[in-house]
Amino acid sequence: MSEKADVDIAVAYRFLHPMHTVLVTCLGEDDKPNIITLAWAMPTSIDPPLVAISVSPKRYSHRLITDSGEFVINIPTAELVEQTIACGTISGRNCDKFKETCLTPVQAKKVKTPVIEECVAHLECRLQELFVTGDHTIFVGRIVAAYANKGIFAEKYDLEKTPMLYHAGGNTFAVLKPKPYKRKRASVVTAGKGNNNLKQSAIEK
Repeated sequence: MSEKADVDIAVAYRFLHPMHTVLVTCLGEDDKPNIITLAWAMPTSIDPPLVAISVSPKRYSHRLITDSGEFVINIPTAELVEQTIACGTISGRNCDKFKETCLTPVQAKKVKTPVIEECVAHLECRLQELFVTGDHTIFVGRIVAAYANKGIFAEKYDLEKTPMLYHAGGNTFAVLKPKPYKRKRASVVTAGKGNNNLKQSAIEK
């Protein structure tokens, strides 16, 4: 076994990074839209279609999502890395992030919150539940509309056309090298008396 080194628990969550980065839009009482950069986002249910985002109560967007009861998850690509960093480091309390980053708000299909035109995919969500988990709140949204740029998604992304942005930590981001792997055949488990033997499946590109 390789030698292991202890890691500060305060940063141990980054063992799960890099994580897919998203730009979440939300709307204030004055209909002023805001953008927050998040890496903590995930699907939680297929039927009903639910997704979750984790937001600190310190963030301006936390109140906007709580009050409006909706949000949109927008998917940026590597071309938007500077805008993605900016939306995660400046506060919408003091500025219009759309203007600051030259991103374009576009009317959504089912919710009032706008989508970001420069992003390649969008999940419009209405707030279903929220849970306080330590120093963050998990907002669970029901997907009411989903759409993407034509030609990039057919049940999964075409990674050659969509260099997704992943957050490694701090202001460090990465992209996936488009080299997907698939199973050549299913794994087979054979059980013998007193022991289990796992036959590993071959993998092909």
